[in-house]
Amino acid sequence: MLAQRACSSARGILSASRSIPVGSRSFAAGVITQSSARAPALADITPDAAASFNKKQKEFREGLVAAQKRKEQEESASPSGHLSVSGPSFDESAAVIGKTLGSLTSSNAEEARAREQESGKKKGGALSSLIYGTPEGRELDKDIERSFSQVLARGKYVHSIVFHDVKPDKVEEYNELVGNWYPKMAAIPENKVHLVGSWRTEVGDCNTFVHIWEYQRYEGYHQSLHNIQSHPDFAAFDAKLKSLIRSKHTSLMQEFSFWPTTPPRQLGGLFELRSYTLHPGNLLEWETHWRRGLKARREVMEGVGAWFVQIGELNTVHHLWQFANLEERKIRREQSWNVEGWGETVHKTVPLIQTMKSRILVPCAWSTVA
Repeated sequence: MLAQRACSSARGILSASRSIPVGSRSFAAGVITQSSARAPALADITPDAAASFNKKQKEFREGLVAAQKRKEQEESASPSGHLSVSGPSFDESAAVIGKTLGSLTSSNAEEARAREQESGKKKGGALSSLIYGTPEGRELDKDIERSFSQVLARGKYVHSIVFHDVKPDKVEEYNELVGNWYPKMAAIPENKVHLVGSWRTEVGDCNTFVHIWEYQRYEGYHQSLHNIQSHPDFAAFDAKLKSLIRSKHTSLMQEFSFWPTTPPRQLGGLFELRSYTLHPGNLLEWETHWRRGLKARREVMEGVGAWFVQIGELNTVHHLWQFANLEERKIRREQSWNVEGWGETVHKTVPLIQTMKSRILVPCAWSTVA
């Protein structure tokens, strides 16, 4: 908890250094500062952008570390001895993930993993159908289900991931419509919602747009839906949107406790959304291995966030990464194998996967993470 609060404060200081008003959402700032006249494309990414990307990445990480140190110095001089929990909603600094990995494992988490392992042994027995039909078996399942939200997730936020399959001849029209509406809704404080980012898929499901939103728990999600749909312009927007897309898919997710979503940044480059469908019952084991493996991966790759679906496509995990370009993606992924611990993570997580999918994304002009 102490580490989480410190990270929260670090983000608050970093936001202040960007001249964002106190109390405002850091990733809501600048949402509508860029033109959204043209849909983003992979061709916009220059092949020689690696040096610029690396420079911005270095400055971004150093800024978060500096903010954390300033806050620790302020706290050491504070008579109250308490850290502030106010400020921007991206409340943990990506720069201190590696530092806090070892401290995030609570006794509750270890107990939950032990329960899962024990349940796996029981389910594999000849009497599994009888055991899990008993009140004791059903209670064990409830314990495991409770551990998903209490152990794996940070719990403070609910994220939605929205996929819009846009008609090919309507991409530009869609880009203009959503580019005006989404930032406007995110900029209204009463809506209690923040737009983490918007991207267009260029490799994978082409002409699919991906949006990630952040809410203050499920209460915030309901409040946001109510407020936005009560807006006088919503009906016209919704009718127009339906004429531009072929399908819409939404899942509600939570962040893994070991990998908080990044604060706003403009590093450039492209993104990769990797989606994994796990065998039922393996989410806790997945979390255990990835919690250990992320420290190795972060040494050579820039993570954006990781979430697991709680409502929607269950047993699905999404990881979002950022790279300067496709060649750098190849280089960075190869470098991962030279970092101690990464090979073991892959070895232990591959058997847990049913299916996996990779999408290459380019950020929309209004995305706060780009």
